[in-house]
Amino acid sequence: MKRVILLGLVLGISLPVRSASVVPNFTTGTVTSETTSRTEVTEIINQVEYSNATSYNVSGVNITGRPQLGTNYSQTTTGAAFQFSETYMTPGIATETSIERTTIIDSFTTSTSVFTQ
Repeated sequence: MKRVILLGLVLGISLPVRSASVVPNFTTGTVTSETTSRTEVTEIINQVEYSNATSYNVSGVNITGRPQLGTNYSQTTTGAAFQFSETYMTPGIATETSIERTTIIDSFTTSTSVFTQ
C-alpha cells in the first residue's frame, strides 16, 4: 500500500477521498453558568478647616450685656427662661472631620442557554 501511495504522490495521481456525514446525537440541551464576585472599597476622608482670624460671637434670649470678650452677662428678667451662647475662636484649626467607610458589593449572576436541533 505504501508503494501505491508513494507512486501516486510522485505521479500526481489523486485518489478518491470518502467522507462520512456527522449527525449530532442530541435533540435538546441546556448550559448553565454561574458567576460570583465581591468588590470591597475602603474610603478614608480627612478634612481639616482652618481659621486665619479671631472671631467672637454672642447670641441669646433674655440676657443683657455689651457683646465683647470678658463681659459679665446677666438675665434681663431674673428667673425667666433664657438661652446664651458665647464662642471665641483664635487662628488655627477650626474643625477636623475624619470618615472611614467600607462599601461591599456582592454580585451573583446565573445564565442559562437552551438549544435544540
